[in-house]
Amino acid sequence: MSAGVKIVALEDVDKIELPGGSWSRMLLNRATISGTESSLGYSIFKAGSATSPVAHEVEELAYVVAGRGELRLDDEVVTYGAGDALYIAAHTWHAVANTGDEDLIMVFIFPYPDYPPTQRR
Repeated sequence: MSAGVKIVALEDVDKIELPGGSWSRMLLNRATISGTESSLGYSIFKAGSATSPVAHEVEELAYVVAGRGELRLDDEVVTYGAGDALYIAAHTWHAVANTGDEDLIMVFIFPYPDYPPTQRR
């Protein structure tokens, strides 16, 4: 393997349990890549599940690999589906809900070396 490339397998990273049997894994961060300035995660949200609202100190970028759902913001609901990319501005309160009948699979990125400082409701 090249000194400038590192591979991290999904199954080599511990799950972060989420409501309704859903989960995330922080694949690329300072725990897996020394000195990184950003992070990348992978989430599976089970059908009918929803997270509690959060607001991150930094922006979040996400790509919907499969399924469909909605971001529940303070004053609106934003729907999305497989093939959509999402931009969530820093300090935006949002909850992820799977409104479909299959797993909602997302890849997400933060310009922060780990899961960023986050407020929760």
